[in-house]
Amino acid sequence: MKHLRFGVDLGGSKIEIIALNLDGQELLRRRVATPQGNYQATVLAIRDLVLGAEIELGQSGSVGIGIPGAESLVTGLIKNANSTCLIGQPLRLDLQNALQRDIRLANDANCFSLSEAIDGSGRGAPIVFGVILGTGVGGGIVVDGKVLTGANAIAGEWGHNPLPLPEPSDLPLPPCYCGRSGCIETYLCGPALSRDHQQASGELLEPGEIDRRASLGDAASEATLQRYEMRLGRALAGVINLLDPQVIVLGGGLSKLQRLYRNVPKYCGQHVFSDVFYNKILPPAHGDSSGVRGAAWLWN
Repeated sequence: MKHLRFGVDLGGSKIEIIALNLDGQELLRRRVATPQGNYQATVLAIRDLVLGAEIELGQSGSVGIGIPGAESLVTGLIKNANSTCLIGQPLRLDLQNALQRDIRLANDANCFSLSEAIDGSGRGAPIVFGVILGTGVGGGIVVDGKVLTGANAIAGEWGHNPLPLPEPSDLPLPPCYCGRSGCIETYLCGPALSRDHQQASGELLEPGEIDRRASLGDAASEATLQRYEMRLGRALAGVINLLDPQVIVLGGGLSKLQRLYRNVPKYCGQHVFSDVFYNKILPPAHGDSSGVRGAAWLWN
């Protein structure tokens, strides 16, 4: 019986499963709605997706799960999860009991980064930093094809570092849900981009509409995106000075703004402690599928 890799992306609104063969070829993909606020139903939904996929393919496999949070290294319970019904639950243990095999769990940003490092935009790079720019801001670090977890299981959580070198336009420091102020996430997530544009122009617009208007010559939209790009450049420069990754891959909804790949490198370069700037900032090769693919690659 040929061994497969199953990846599961546990999201707030959907649970998706993918089956990869040993070469990374996709054999199956299915999704179901996430049971809202119901932990036991969530465990059963994942179990049924995996067992159903194995029956459909006639093959068994390893299972990796990407979650919107992290597993405590002390208790084994889930922490920092946007899906609050997971918090404090022994998810890995419960899934192992349900599926009768070892399970690997990782933060969804780590899964995104791993997918892009294994067979995506960061393929072949010794160090890859994956960035999530969506409703929140997160990240993951992959070194030589392995996710860097860290002593507290928070490696890559750059969204809760302070924005470097705040300028007058960055003040006052916005409060963050984590209890601090001035976190990178409060400037670089999608809602923050819309909020910044509203404060400057009086119009509340989605990021895609701001980008569209800027492309048509709207001065207010162009100014908003330039502020965003400069902030992103400063924030990524801090990552580069610490890790110096060969490749930075942007993910999340804002990664679809194509101008970021043209403009952000020059802003990064102004703050990197080097006479050259060889780091590549790239869009994801697998788009929205990187998270679920990375979950499967946890058994790489």
